Amino acid sequence: MYESYWNLSGSPFENWGEEDFYFPSEVHETALLQMQYMIESRRAAVALCGDCGMGKSLLAEMLADRLSESETPIARVVFPQLSGEQLLGYIADELTGQCGPVDEPPRLTLRRLGDFLGDNVDQKRHAVLIVDEAHLLNGPDQLETLRLLLNLRHDRHRGEAAMTLVLVGQTTLLTNIERFRALDDRVATKCLLNRFTAEQTTHYVEHRLHQAGGDCDTLFSPEAIESLHLRAMGIPRRINRLADLALMVGFAEEAQRVEVRHIEGVHQELVAA
Repeated sequence: MYESYWNLSGSPFENWGEEDFYFPSEVHETALLQMQYMIESRRAAVALCGDCGMGKSLLAEMLADRLSESETPIARVVFPQLSGEQLLGYIADELTGQCGPVDEPPRLTLRRLGDFLGDNVDQKRHAVLIVDEAHLLNGPDQLETLRLLLNLRHDRHRGEAAMTLVLVGQTTLLTNIERFRALDDRVATKCLLNRFTAEQTTHYVEHRLHQAGGDCDTLFSPEAIESLHLRAMGIPRRINRLADLALMVGFAEEAQRVEVRHIEGVHQELVAA
């Protein structure tokens, strides 16, 4: 709605994950490279953690895109709140690409998955399982199911496991993993996405506006950027929300650029809501 007023080619602060708007911060790129290296090295498991809104899901999607054809198949679990048996069946269906019988007992599901992973290794491929919202996995049967899957190896497989488990979740995931020592021992690396510093927030806003054909110095005052960082607490999703609403209010007021009062105004409205 406000794009033409600010001479933008699109909405720069949408929250859906578009790789064109991905900001390659040092912490995000480091995490991405670490996870990619661990998968290519055939490690058993890795963890990606961070506050809600730090871009973990987008990073998981980009990780899948960056992997080579030898790292296949790639399966993703986005709703992990299932019982251990249900989780096992879902994972087996996603990795094999075939749905097992509704009443399939766990031992047959495990055999079906084990045979598939063995054939996959014979074809010189390595499976990847990405579990999003993994901080919700707080049941011992769920964590034990995932740990046991890492025991599925192949006689001629040189890696730690026939697949790599990528656990993606909020920071409480680290506590859940550490409490379950048997799984913790299999996690090769734990990547933590820290919140942006004030300087990183500035670069982030500059990047998003540039991708939409805008200029940060023209559209936001330096004080507005400082306020944006403070109120958003360095979390990208919150930055997007406040900046988007501030541009809308500035458009409604026919302002020359976004000022502190616009950021503070939309922040107070959100807090009140």
